[in-house]
Amino acid sequence: MQALRSFLRKYFPMIMVALVASMVGGVIAARILVDRPMLAEQPLQTAAAPASLPEGSPYAVADVAERVAPAVVKIETTYKSRVRFADNPFFNDPFFRHFFGDFPESEQTRQGLGSGFIFDAKEGYILTNDHVVRGANSIQVRVKDFDQPLKAEVVGSDQTLDLAVLKIDPGKRKLPAAALGDSSKIRVGEWVVAIGDPYGMDWTVTVGVISAKGRPLSFRDDNGRVRRYRDLIQTDAAINPGNSGGPLLNLAGKVIGINTAVNAAAQGIGFAIPINTAKEVLRDLIDRGKVARGYLGVSILDLNAEMAEALELPVKKGVIIMEVEPGSPAEEADLQRYDVILEFNREKVENTDQFIELVRKQKKGQTVVLLILRDGRTKVVPARLGEQP
Repeated sequence: MQALRSFLRKYFPMIMVALVASMVGGVIAARILVDRPMLAEQPLQTAAAPASLPEGSPYAVADVAERVAPAVVKIETTYKSRVRFADNPFFNDPFFRHFFGDFPESEQTRQGLGSGFIFDAKEGYILTNDHVVRGANSIQVRVKDFDQPLKAEVVGSDQTLDLAVLKIDPGKRKLPAAALGDSSKIRVGEWVVAIGDPYGMDWTVTVGVISAKGRPLSFRDDNGRVRRYRDLIQTDAAINPGNSGGPLLNLAGKVIGINTAVNAAAQGIGFAIPINTAKEVLRDLIDRGKVARGYLGVSILDLNAEMAEALELPVKKGVIIMEVEPGSPAEEADLQRYDVILEFNREKVENTDQFIELVRKQKKGQTVVLLILRDGRTKVVPARLGEQP
């Protein structure tokens, strides 16, 4: 007992220090365990995700539709034509008519539907397809949230580009307008939104991607006219009858195309006119009612290897003149049959489509320089263009 007392008296300070240290250490360890879970239970530390772009929102399409749909209009057209009582050979037979006489003509009326969009709210200008309104006796436009349709008139149209500008007067009410984008910046695979009135179903929204650019296309419209396009946007966004003339939008809500046609023999193949094509001619359509194009007055064919060999020509590319119209700028420039056009304003001529576009892009009165091949020799020919009839 005496020995225990001597031991405690000698080592008591050291024992107390150890006890205090162990208590403090336990408290610190407990705080660490409470405040910081074990390493195995901690989530991996990753870099913060970048802020999402507006186009990356799951509501991007809904936002675009909500913002632009008020500027999309429904176009209702009426066509009237006079026909004889039953267009039937029996009634037109001279023997029948000798006994029964001529039957009176009757008037037939048919309706048409299409889409368009307001691009100038102040002036009430609407952009649509030419084939939506061509030949119509009356045109009415329905604007979203307007109780009554508005009468529209054609300000200008172009059958070649299949574009038309309409004008409406909303009275004291304000009109919305869609912003025009830049179709030169579109990319294959880019998401797009189409808004229109397919089969009369008002303000329908469909979504897809740009499938291809620069597509050529020919098709016969409702009036039996064959329309040829050279630079269409292809998309798999659903475009159906009635969508024609409506906008094709990017996810920024800007118009990049005018919905035009659908391939009826396939699914998921629709086409739109690039908005830049329309922007180039809008001023002409509004101010002149038509597109002013350059005119040369020649009939041409693509020059191919077989033709070059038959005519013993030293070149195999270009366009060959087959006919010069009397009194045309081509005749005044002394262009002749079988001349081969090699260059147009120093740009090499590859085929007829390219050459026609080069001429059309010029204005009346402009002088262009042609490099031609005649009798085995090249020659520079200036020509002053007229205006396409």
